[in-house]
Parts: sequence; structure tokens; C-alpha cells
Amino acid sequence: MPPAKPSGQRQDTRHAAKYVQKLAMNPCPCGNHGVRGAECMCPPMAIRRYATRLSGPLRDRVDIDLQVARVAARTATAGSAARTSTADAATRVLAARARAAERWSGTPWRRNAEIPGTWMRQGALRLSAADRAPLDRALERGLLTLRGYDRVLRLAWTMADLAERERPGLEEVGRALHLRRGWTP
Repeated sequence: MPPAKPSGQRQDTRHAAKYVQKLAMNPCPCGNHGVRGAECMCPPMAIRRYATRLSGPLRDRVDIDLQVARVAARTATAGSAARTSTADAATRVLAARARAAERWSGTPWRRNAEIPGTWMRQGALRLSAADRAPLDRALERGLLTLRGYDRVLRLAWTMADLAERERPGLEEVGRALHLRRGWTP
């Protein structure tokens, strides 16, 4: 198959099949909605319209939807060190990846992100009904698509690997669901 050629472009371009997409957006057009100590001048309809600028299918492909507070000047200029160093975080991630690779040995996959949804939902290592209960409720209520369900499961497995647990439990599933859209089981 020839490489994709955007219209009007004379040269060939190649695009990687696997990538990490990071999205960032303000809570409203002025950027002050929900910010402590700031005044939002946007009407409610403008805030709703702004929030829907990302399509449903695109939002459905987001694994973690996290609201981040503005950093105060005194925090940014304080001399205190971070609680977790980059080296410590890298060590934890490598150990978690090794756990996942060991668990998925004997399959064509090595990372949680590669596991097909049907395999996680119906395979040998599927979670118990009790651990899946919050996910099942969200799916039945229409708060979560099947794609979103699978993404939450992958995130729960990753959180279990980072916590050095053999498999995710209700705590990891609840956290992953909360990180998905701020939902609480």
C-alpha cells in the first residue's frame, strides 16, 4: 500500500501506526471556569458548547481525562523537591512492564495496551464479576462505551502492575474508572 499523501502535498509521508496522543484544553473559552480565585465571564451555554468541541468518538479514545489545577507561584518557586524522582518513576514503570510481559508471555502481546478487549473481557485472566461490577453498571447505563470499558480494563491492569499486584481488584477498577471521566463507582 502506498504511503498516505495529504491533498496538495507533493511528497510522500509515513505515519506511525502506534502513537501516544496527549490532549489539553481549557475548561471554557476564557480559561477561568472552576479556577479558584479567578472569575469566569463565559455564559453557561458557551461553556457547554466549548466542552463539546471534541467529538464523542475522539473523547472515547482518551484513556485518562484528568483536570489539573493551576500551579501557584509560591509552589513553583519553593525549593522543595518532588516526592517521586524521574529515576524512581522510570524504575517503577520498567518493573510494571516486566510484570505485564511475564503475565502475557505465551500470547502475542507484551503490554497491557496491546491486549484486545474481547480477550480481557472473556479470556482466561478476566476479572471477577464483583471486580467488574462498576464497569458493568457504567456500560449498562450508557455512561461508557464498550471501547471505553476495554480502555478502563487496560488502565486497571496497568495500575495493578504499578502497585505490584497480581491482578486488578475493585480498587484499581474504581480508580481507572474515575480517571476515565471522573466517575465514582
